[in-house]
Amino acid sequence: MSCPKRLLGHHGEYSAEMVVHLHGLKNLDKPSILLFPKLSVCLDCGYVQFTVSEKELALLASDSPNGEQLLMAEVG
Repeated sequence: MSCPKRLLGHHGEYSAEMVVHLHGLKNLDKPSILLFPKLSVCLDCGYVQFTVSEKELALLASDSPNGEQLLMAEVG
């Protein structure tokens, strides 16, 4: 992982469990999507980057508003 804030970031790799809820009141009746991404965390500044699997991405895309694909690649 390369931290966007530093050229040389000290980082760690971790497993995670994440629940994604679709945005908006119209999606309250839709179930949450459980993801298990691998996190790459900059231990200097706290920047986190992760990627979801193709299967999990397909679940997100199928339940996204207006059929648009959700891009859940980064959390900062």
